[in-house]
Amino acid sequence: MTEKQSVISARNLDLTFQTNDGPVHALKDVNLEIKDGDFVSFIGPSGCGKTTFLRVMADLEQPTGGTVTVNGVSPEEARRQRAYGYVFQAAGLYPWRTIGGNIRLPLEIMGVPKSEQAERVNRVLELVELAGFEKKFPWQLSGGMQQRASIARALSFDADILLMDEPFGALDEIVRDHLNEQLLHLWERTGKTIAFVTHSIPEAVYLSTKIVVMSPRPGRITDVIDSPLPKDRPLDIRDTPEFLEVAHRVREGLRAGHQDD
Repeated sequence: MTEKQSVISARNLDLTFQTNDGPVHALKDVNLEIKDGDFVSFIGPSGCGKTTFLRVMADLEQPTGGTVTVNGVSPEEARRQRAYGYVFQAAGLYPWRTIGGNIRLPLEIMGVPKSEQAERVNRVLELVELAGFEKKFPWQLSGGMQQRASIARALSFDADILLMDEPFGALDEIVRDHLNEQLLHLWERTGKTIAFVTHSIPEAVYLSTKIVVMSPRPGRITDVIDSPLPKDRPLDIRDTPEFLEVAHRVREGLRAGHQDD
């Protein structure tokens, strides 16, 4: 079997914010490899640097030590190459634009021809099961549908990497379960590499091929768990001993991180 390529690589990564109250050590000595096609979840307590790490990958924050590469180049170069799509915690849709208009926005900025824009919008709406909603406005959609539209927008320019910052955190459990299932199907169909921030142990275990457990600030990686679960995961897999065993290891990793602090 061919060795999968490394897509995101962090080496001895540090990040310290300078504030009026003194330095804040957000990340410390982070080392991680994310391979092509991986679904990697980052979990840890609030303020542990999960989102900061994602933002470093996206060139939205600059490390103060160590290195990060995305597709073998700097995050800045990867951003210029449009190597990734980014999904934020809030859907961030413009209320005056239709769903189709919101999804077209990055394509308009990129100068994609109008005929191709329409084809891409239709394709990504199909992927997130929102076909037929392109003429609706965000306020006409539920929170879960708005978040799916946000994912469609991130998919519109067909980047191989999807960075997702707790996209389902504000949704109720029933909607969240449904979107988890849909996201897994989307990942299977597209083969994209996904880096996903969450506070939910069941969500991290259900979605991921690899779970990265982080400590309280300064954010360090306390455990990296390769999931033994099969790729095909119905929701009721969460009741199996295998699932509960992984969830227990995540919980232990979180507890150990607090004790080490």
